[in-house]
Amino acid sequence: MEISWSDFEKVEMRVGTIVSVSDFPEAHNSSYKLVIDFGKELGEKKSSAQITVLYTKEELLGKQVVAVVNFPKKQIGPFMSECLVLGAVDGKSVTLMKPGKEVVNGLRIL
Repeated sequence: MEISWSDFEKVEMRVGTIVSVSDFPEAHNSSYKLVIDFGKELGEKKSSAQITVLYTKEELLGKQVVAVVNFPKKQIGPFMSECLVLGAVDGKSVTLMKPGKEVVNGLRIL
């Protein structure tokens, strides 16, 4: 399905740095709870991410990622997810999208 440029511009993708990672044992699929810093304008947002196959908590801490930040909040069990971390999905393996070089938190992706 083809979309217009104006449709694409409605999706607000931003770069943020993971500042906290914890297990999410209540999730149906193996997941982490993330807190991501999107800079002064947006602050920190929480997300649940099914990325446990390829990433450990330790290697995620401090990693920059790309996320959609303008979806409505979503209740996932006892956790409220505030953004959607983007990744390439191959079965249960998810490879996170990230900038090629470190950039300022909150930078918009276009």
